[in-house]
Amino acid sequence: MILTGSEIEKNVLSGRIIISPFSAEQLNPNSYNYRLGDAYIELDDVYPYDLEEPDAIPDKKRFDESGTILHPGKLYLSSTAETIGSEEFVTSLIGKSSMGRLGLFLQLSADLGHQGEIHKWTLELAPCIPIKVYPHMKIGQVTFWKVSGERMHSKGYYKNYDAPTISRGLAT
Repeated sequence: MILTGSEIEKNVLSGRIIISPFSAEQLNPNSYNYRLGDAYIELDDVYPYDLEEPDAIPDKKRFDESGTILHPGKLYLSSTAETIGSEEFVTSLIGKSSMGRLGLFLQLSADLGHQGEIHKWTLELAPCIPIKVYPHMKIGQVTFWKVSGERMHSKGYYKNYDAPTISRGLAT
């Protein structure tokens, strides 16, 4: 069962959901608008990613306060500006439909978080057309879901990362 915006706020205030910083103005009927972080990693077909050497990654760059243009044919990894998660609920990060209608797709393959993971989440940004983005702009939505059944503890591969993080490749 998905939580409504008022339930998200109630659980943030009680400490059962972590969204930091939190703003009630970013609540939706059944989600919360998360914002784009400050840094990104740019991947393209010039940079061959080797799954057996996941530590060989391009340098992180900073988004320009006056805007950074993302280009088609590249994948950009960034992070949420907020620390998000819960020991009790499962998170699901999705893009905003308004961003999709502008040609920017988010979370193409990894929208489901694990219960117990609380951190800044790595975002996958794939532009179809050139698009200018800004640090801390509202870019996606997070939903929270109640779980049923026995809890399996997350292995926590990415919970120690609060910056854009490339795949651990074959290690995951």
